This record gives sequence, C-alpha cells and structure tokens, in this order.
Amino acid sequence: MGGCVGTARESSASSRGSSGEATSSARGKNMPLRQERIRWKSDMPLTEGQVRSKRDEFWDTAPAFEGRKEIWDALKAAALAVEAHDYDLAQAIVDGANITLPNGALTDCYDELGTRYQLPVYCLALPLNLLQSEQEKEGVPEPDGSGDGEETVLKVRLSTTSQDVKLTVLSNNTISQAKRKLDVQEELEGARQRWFYGGKLLDDRLVVSECGVYHNHVIQAIITPQPLTPVDS
Repeated sequence: MGGCVGTARESSASSRGSSGEATSSARGKNMPLRQERIRWKSDMPLTEGQVRSKRDEFWDTAPAFEGRKEIWDALKAAALAVEAHDYDLAQAIVDGANITLPNGALTDCYDELGTRYQLPVYCLALPLNLLQSEQEKEGVPEPDGSGDGEETVLKVRLSTTSQDVKLTVLSNNTISQAKRKLDVQEELEGARQRWFYGGKLLDDRLVVSECGVYHNHVIQAIITPQPLTPVDS
C-alpha cells in the first residue's frame, strides 16, 4: 500500500534555516490543482467495495506514519472533493492547510515544513476497469424497505448549499433508497449523491439502522449535478 508515508523533503542543513527562504526551498514550486478527471486502471481489477476498503485502510494507517494528522485530514477532505469533481472546494482545502502541489496533483504534495505526503490514485478516483460485485452480476434485487422499519429522521448536510435538511426514512431503508427520497424532497433531479458519516463513505446497500448515526449528528452529502444535455437547435 505504497505512498502513505510522509517524508521530509530536505535534510537538516537546507531546510532548518530561520529565514522563509529555506522553508520555500523545501516546499518547491506550487501549482494550482489540476481540474481534470483522473483516469487509471488497476493492475488487478477490483470491485467498488474492494477499492473503498483499500481507501479505508489507507486513511486509517496514513496518520500513523510521519507527517501531521491535520494535514492528512485536510488531504482526505480534498480527495473526497476531487472524487466528487468539486475542484474549487478541493483547492480551498489545500490552500487553507498551506499544502504545496509541485505538480498540481494530490498524489505528491508538501506541507509548509517541507514534509512530503503522497496519496495513492485509488483514493482519488475509481479505476476504469472496475468490476461488478457478485450481487450486481446476479441482479440481486435491493430490499424494498417495507415491513417493520421504524420511522427515523436523518439530518443531511448538502454540499451544494452547506445547509442541513431533515429527511424522514425507515430504519430498514437502504442508503440508496434514502438518497432517492432526498432526491425527490430537495428536487435534486437525479444528481449523483455520495453520503459520508464519521469520515466514511456510506455504501448504497447499507441499511440505515446499521449506519450508527447518532441523534442530531450530521450526514455529509456530496452532490454532483448531472451534466446538461445539449439541445439541438
């Protein structure tokens, strides 16, 4: 799981000077974040669930290596924004944490002390050769959420407005079903949704009662509008 170790870019003599010039030398040039879709293929084809597991493992272990936890936290937030194609948000996060991008990419960056941080590409986008899960291959139907589910209210924060909305769902609804209810309630018109709670992505097949969402705690919903379809004149 290469690329999770933060390392000092310069040794003591060149980067520990008292002037800002030494620190600048350690950080190198800074480029704006490239606003382009990341395209890559995995050496071994993986399902989306397997990619998400690799990400969880990376983010759980990365702060244990060299580097500062607050920088890792900022990089994680920026990576989520990049995956949602919200490059302006990602750039704002990077700038706010004083992170330098010599090549305009989160795969290789530095903090203001010259410490290097590297993100694997699977933390930024799904591979082009993504495999379907066995359930998807077999066409296993999603639970319809009917039955003995208890009514519960979720507090969801929309990335498009930064406002919290209340969404009434059943405890045995899946996250996918809850997303569809939010779609209708907030008139999102089929926009792509990714829900996060406690820093973890909520899988569409997860049941609401299994999410462990505490009362009044907020679910973060990253909303990506569908691209406009050109109209023939």
